[in-house]
Amino acid sequence: MLRILTIIGARPQFIKASAISRAIRTNYSNQIHEIIIHTGQHYDKKMSNVFFEELELPREKYNLNIGSGSHAEQTAKMMIEIEKIVFKENPNVILLYGDTNSTLAACLVGIKIQIPIIHVEAGVRSYNKKFPEEVNRLICDHMSSLLFVPSDAGIDSLKKEGITIQSEPKYPINADNPMVFRCGDIMYDNTLFFLDKVEQKEKDLYEKYSFDKNDFILATMHRPSNVDKTNTLKSILTGFNAIIKEHNKSIILPLHPRTKKNLNQTPELKKLISNNKLHIISPISFLEMLILEKSADLIITDSGGVQKEAYFLKKPCLIMLEETPWPELIESKNALLVGSDSKKIIEGAYHFFVEKKDLNFAPLYGDGRASEYICEEMIKILK
Repeated sequence: MLRILTIIGARPQFIKASAISRAIRTNYSNQIHEIIIHTGQHYDKKMSNVFFEELELPREKYNLNIGSGSHAEQTAKMMIEIEKIVFKENPNVILLYGDTNSTLAACLVGIKIQIPIIHVEAGVRSYNKKFPEEVNRLICDHMSSLLFVPSDAGIDSLKKEGITIQSEPKYPINADNPMVFRCGDIMYDNTLFFLDKVEQKEKDLYEKYSFDKNDFILATMHRPSNVDKTNTLKSILTGFNAIIKEHNKSIILPLHPRTKKNLNQTPELKKLISNNKLHIISPISFLEMLILEKSADLIITDSGGVQKEAYFLKKPCLIMLEETPWPELIESKNALLVGSDSKKIIEGAYHFFVEKKDLNFAPLYGDGRASEYICEEMIKILK
């Protein structure tokens, strides 16, 4: 039986890991034994528990409880503890998701002691090394033995970096001789799976917050570059207020308590959030987010995951970043890069509400069976 050590530590990884764990539990439990380590990188225990429960993710065997700290401190502590568990559990492979410090730490442990690395969501690039996420995914891709890539753009990125795309396995498979697979996106798997489960929760959510499920925009922002500076927040909120007025839409904005507190303590920002059509609510779960996404007329976000979920649900999207790791979204013309510039945010909303309504969402991210495909290839290659 294939022994897989899965490393997770942040909300996006909980969501991604749930798809693979569900596939193992449903179809491959007699071939794959999964051991889960939760690093504690996302250290809000209440929200972590909500994600585990509603995503039906098996509870972790180990929780390292490593939360706040500098990048170096966090990564170093994780490496020390993960290495101990690797020696204890003796896994065949280490399974990693995305681009967090948890991913980097486990990758470095694995390559140093020659445990093969499997990287799900490989090939994703923003081409901006100012972002720690870009550094993490670059290192992980080049240290991995099996790379599972969600889209054609990811395959192209790996080719540019000299990673050979093999059609058939040439053993031994290792970091010097990796296998690359275009598998589709496991986040799409989850979107399709959980859409069928949200009907009652949808009713509860709209009753809880007392807003209409029609004629609204969903916005999210969490990046330090967007929420830590008064002038940047002022620009974004100015854009939001102009959109509300121009298009007669409400905006629903789930917001971290820290950012909400900063808004309320800054007079000029407090005035900007006083609009009764700007609904600032507490952070919400994955399923609640899915409910709002599927009903929204437009999504405005700086989240990499939400960008794609907008596409899965056939919603136009304004991306509040200067670049995106998902360039195919921009190329599809269903999303626009607007950064934090109020003028670009206003123009972007006008573009989708007035100028361009004939959107076409081609199947960029597979057929919703990426998790099964990944399990089958792991078994076939690593048996």
